[in-house]
Amino acid sequence: MTNLAAAPASAVAPVRSRRARIALRTTAIVLAAFFALASGLPKLLGVPAAVEAFDTLGWGAVGMYAIGVLEVAGAVGLLVPVLSGLAPLGLSALMVGACVTQIVAFDGENAATPLILIVPLAVLARAHRAHNRDLTDLLPRRRTA
Repeated sequence: MTNLAAAPASAVAPVRSRRARIALRTTAIVLAAFFALASGLPKLLGVPAAVEAFDTLGWGAVGMYAIGVLEVAGAVGLLVPVLSGLAPLGLSALMVGACVTQIVAFDGENAATPLILIVPLAVLARAHRAHNRDLTDLLPRRRTA
């Protein structure tokens, strides 16, 4: 009998078809490109539309840069195997915040976009959940006396 608790998470990860692996990887790459290039980078470069939106919110440049950094970090996390289970969860949390912000501050003008993005993020989080154990295995353990 095998001890699954002692085995690395990747050893007990579900077996997926080649097509499923390609679909998951493609989804991660497309989302990473979106969050890094179309969403995060304009905030980090101070594109006038982003500046105006964050000024409307009252968050200013600090809020804009903080969200931009989180989006780019999440995009990188989608592509790093050990982070691929956690990154979609963090980006989903950002998207919930974006949806609420769109509804409250902008009369729901673009509120559907973050909700739509949560769907593929949830698929990735579910598919890569085994990597979360790999990530926790990297954390130092407290020794008990």
